[in-house]
Amino acid sequence: MFQIKRLEDIAEIESIQQIEKEVWNMSPIPIHQTYTASHNGGLVLGAFHDHQLIGFQYSFPGYKDGRSYLCSHMLGILPTYQKSGLGKKMKEAQRKYALEMGYSLIVWTFDPLESINAYLNLHKLKGIGAAYLENHYGKMKDSLNKGLPTDRLLVEWWIRSDHVCKAPNREDIQGYKPVVETKLDTFGFPTISREYEINLKEDIFVVPIPENFQQIKNKQPELAKEWRYKTRKWFQILCENDFAASDVIRNPEERISHYIFEKRENLSI
Repeated sequence: MFQIKRLEDIAEIESIQQIEKEVWNMSPIPIHQTYTASHNGGLVLGAFHDHQLIGFQYSFPGYKDGRSYLCSHMLGILPTYQKSGLGKKMKEAQRKYALEMGYSLIVWTFDPLESINAYLNLHKLKGIGAAYLENHYGKMKDSLNKGLPTDRLLVEWWIRSDHVCKAPNREDIQGYKPVVETKLDTFGFPTISREYEINLKEDIFVVPIPENFQQIKNKQPELAKEWRYKTRKWFQILCENDFAASDVIRNPEERISHYIFEKRENLSI
């Protein structure tokens, strides 16, 4: 059983630094930053198991175009507890506290080719992929990002909306035509076999991504680059024409996941 609570004491907030080091192998955020944010509209959550800190989530307030929102900057979980469902529980706790604080919107970014994160963010939490950020962080040297542009998808999580509270999740892509067709190569990795022209008069588009992008990057870096640059093109065309990614459907047999893109005006946000 996990316990998730808000961290406000400076000693508690300092304890998240060890998890930052273990998860990302990098220097942690200075305590004066996280502590100050937590007392000025921000939010620091800690996840515990048997009274041991095993994960954290750090958010700070943002402001743009006359609207304030919560910027969800980091979520780290010790490797032993990853894939335990804790990430979803922490995001649900974040939503609960954010609602109590008066927020309607939480934003964050993630690599659009990381299918597990995509499925959590858009299918389970019902965020929307609102904008494509090309090489957002520049060159990074950590194992997850090294060797490729750090493209990111901006997630908007409208935590009071009908889309989050009431919209049913899709379970398949029946009736929707993908922008490309894929097939598995001799190594069992999905490849792009045929690409279609994007007709912007359509209401819904389906865009596939690999199930395990990191594995492709490690074993076939040129294929990983093709997926990065091809999906960048498709996502940018759609986002720049008022489409947003509203869901992600998994297809384990073909080792891919499918993004669902819809006109933003048709979403209940």
